[in-house]
Amino acid sequence: MIRKFGAELVGTFILVFFAVGVATLMFGFRFDGGSAAAGVVATALCFGLVLLGLAYVIGPISGCHVNPAVTLGAVVAGRMEPIEGLFYWVAQFIGGILGALVLWAMFSASPLYHTSIQGLGADGYGSLSAIHINVWGALLCEVILTALFVFTVIGATSKIANPALGGLVIGLTLTVCHLIGIQITGTSVNPARSLGPALIVGGTALSQVWLFIVAPLIGGLVGAMLHRMLFPAEVAEPSAV
Repeated sequence: MIRKFGAELVGTFILVFFAVGVATLMFGFRFDGGSAAAGVVATALCFGLVLLGLAYVIGPISGCHVNPAVTLGAVVAGRMEPIEGLFYWVAQFIGGILGALVLWAMFSASPLYHTSIQGLGADGYGSLSAIHINVWGALLCEVILTALFVFTVIGATSKIANPALGGLVIGLTLTVCHLIGIQITGTSVNPARSLGPALIVGGTALSQVWLFIVAPLIGGLVGAMLHRMLFPAEVAEPSAV
């Protein structure tokens, strides 16, 4: 359990540091060259590729959840015990907060960086959304994207799936989620990824972070239940995601 805890903490730290870092460079520092599409693609690819790499490196240790919604899905799918899931959650939230803190400390060394201007890749709705989507639209978006992601993770790591391709499928699915979600909410699908940046940015981002904790967890529950309905024979499968 200690090794699993450490793997989840380090994995979530890496995901937040690199992927949220790219998001901040693209949309905060405006290094997207004036093209929103370029920023979306760069950020989406970073999230997907970082998770792809982590899946093969720490997957054999903890299953590479690095996401409380995925862990909830694993519990609902019968892949792990609830108490173990709680340990995963603690590791993931700590890792996400530490990743955001280190990222903020690094950017703060630049005279061009101001938290109130460049932010830190925080998610949001209303004025913080590129399309100014309201709270209900943001909730629906995050639930659907997370349900798709968790459904894919559980399916790609099942006993009937090809284990060699699991990381690739999961990484590409996260990329797709970001391609559509970045301009809508910034794309969370991961409460640990959202909480750290929101705590540092504060203000409106912090007041809205509840949605990016609740909605992905609902989506994770929906994705896991959908998998149970379509693949009932695997409900009792004991292996980790």
